[in-house]
Formats: sequence, structure tokens, C-alpha cells
Amino acid sequence: MTQIISLSKGGTISLGKEDPALRRVLVGLGWDPRSSSGHEFDLDASAFLLGSDGRIFDPNQALNAFVFYGNLKLANGSIQHTGDNRDGQGDGDDEALKVDLARLDPRVQRIVFAVTIHEAQVRHQNFGMIGSAFIRIANEETGREVARYDLTEDASTVTAMIFGELYRYGQDWKFRAVGQGFQGGLKQMCDTYGVPTE
Repeated sequence: MTQIISLSKGGTISLGKEDPALRRVLVGLGWDPRSSSGHEFDLDASAFLLGSDGRIFDPNQALNAFVFYGNLKLANGSIQHTGDNRDGQGDGDDEALKVDLARLDPRVQRIVFAVTIHEAQVRHQNFGMIGSAFIRIANEETGREVARYDLTEDASTVTAMIFGELYRYGQDWKFRAVGQGFQGGLKQMCDTYGVPTE
């Protein structure tokens, strides 16, 4: 049995080298609330499809380049969100996205996978109140898990977090463990990557 690669922050792997048959990627994300603000936690996974300039590759059609609970599937079928989990209870993935590498628009150079806390300011919540957060990369067709990154950073001031990203490297795709926080929630991330929020 092939060993799963456990990455630390900033670590990268080549999908082509680790699993040459990998064409359809399952990106699983998970977390558990470890302290309470008196409100339920509702965390949401999303994906930003970026061009070479670091912003969404199709600014005129943002829903072709941004997958979240309000836009679960891209029109070309390249990425599909499996659905919104509103409480983060249970083991395993809390939310997941499926990526068909062959269907991705050739302009897409990077796919950023983020998790945000819904209504974080109203509910007085942040990622310091979340534990056991992870992102894992698996072959959707075979079920084989290729890599995993367990986030361990102190994130007591942030309400959005980039867990990891896929990026083109020549003809290959690589995965990077990121663990970068944002204080402004989903809106700040949308502003950063050029997704209109008005």
C-alpha cells in the first residue's frame, strides 16, 4: 500500500509523479469546532480559478472562475462542489470539491482552495476556535489518497483561510500546502482575486 504524503506548510508534491493515472482530483477539507462563541459554526469551502496574473482568469464571467455554496458547479464541469455542510460534525471530509483536470480552461494556472467562516463577525468566531483542520488530495476514480496537510497554525485573528492550491508546472499539476489566513473573510478573498461582490 502506497504511503500518504503528509505535507507541512509550504510543502509541494507533483501529482503526476505521485499518481500518474490521476485525472480527476477529489479535494477534501475538514475541521472541528473546539470552542464556542454561543453560536453554531458554519464553515464554507470555495475554489478560485486564477490566471497568470493571480486573479480569476475570466473577470467578465466570475461564476466561471469561482466555486462556492452559491455556485456549486462550473458550466464546463471542470469543478464541482459536493454541497454545503452547515455544522462540521462527524469524521472525514466536511466539504469536498471534485476537479476534472482535463476539463479545466487552459487559462487556469492556479486553483486556490479556501475555507471561510460564515457570518464570522456577527457570531464572534475565528479560526482560533477551529481544530483538526485539514486538506487532502485523492484520486476520485480509485479512492487513493495522495497527500494531506494538517493545519496547525494559530489563526485566532482570521476568518478565512487558504488551505492549499493546485498549480500548473509545465505539463504537470502540483499541490502546495498553504495555510494563509485572511482577516476580512470571504469578501477580502474575493477582492484579492478579482471576484465582484456587489
